[in-house]
Amino acid sequence: MSTTKKGNRHMSFGNLVKDLRIAQKKTLRQFCLDHGHDPSNWSKIERDINPPPRDKKTLERWAKQLGLKADTPEWQNFIDLADVARGEIPKHVMSDEELVKKLPVLFRTVRGAELTEKQLDDLIQKIREIHSPGERKRKI
Repeated sequence: MSTTKKGNRHMSFGNLVKDLRIAQKKTLRQFCLDHGHDPSNWSKIERDINPPPRDKKTLERWAKQLGLKADTPEWQNFIDLADVARGEIPKHVMSDEELVKKLPVLFRTVRGAELTEKQLDDLIQKIREIHSPGERKRKI
């Protein structure tokens, strides 16, 4: 469920949704009233009890309601975290044929190893560097 770190905690889809709502200085009830959501269901999304929807249009509408701009790194992170929260590999990963061929090796490596948080962060950074050589090191 976690792919991004914020402070000392891993960012889940629900945590991100909650943080974005709070950044708008809206209570859960006010946000839901403004956007036509059921507060009980929205709360379950924020607490990672209910998974995010699969429907692309719904996710895009939510992203806009939460103040994200299309085609930005924050937008893509929102979509990626939604995929991961549903137990799916993000579509942009699955569309890269070379990367998909290498996923079984990654899965075997992670499954067979007890990685510390630092080792996992280092592994993620190495994968990013190999997959995107021009990309600068960014905080996980």
